[in-house]
Amino acid sequence: MEKMGNSLVLIVLGLIVLAFPLLGLIPLSLITGFAVLFLGVGLLLSGIAEMGESAGLGILEIIFGIIALILGIGFIFNPGLFSWLVGFIVWIIGLFLIIAGIMGIITKAGDSRWNGVIALIIGLLYIVIGNLVADPMILGALIGLWLLLSGILMIFIKD
Repeated sequence: MEKMGNSLVLIVLGLIVLAFPLLGLIPLSLITGFAVLFLGVGLLLSGIAEMGESAGLGILEIIFGIIALILGIGFIFNPGLFSWLVGFIVWIIGLFLIIAGIMGIITKAGDSRWNGVIALIIGLLYIVIGNLVADPMILGALIGLWLLLSGILMIFIKD
């Protein structure tokens, strides 16, 4: 019975987020923002404490802490930044897959050029998807779709 209740909650949340996509993105952006903000504070404190032992490592931790603080605050106050960064990371992964695909085609890795062709095609798909999810409305809708499908699948999957 508990599984049915959980699945219904997921389905309802999925439908709500599909109707209002930013409702799915804002909580995710806030949670990530606070986590990155705490990471930044931790890195800053660690960097300050590390300065006595290793100035280079301490400075590096302070720099990463400042970057994390800026990103955390940005995620909290601007969910669009979170969406853009997700899209950028997916785009970068696509770029690496394209490069690996081209290398696989040229070197005929695994005695077949098809491995490279498949990596190239998947890389191109990642580039397209990365450009799409950079839009907060599309990323929010994908979150809603994921909630909806998770709820529906939960109904049909046996324990």
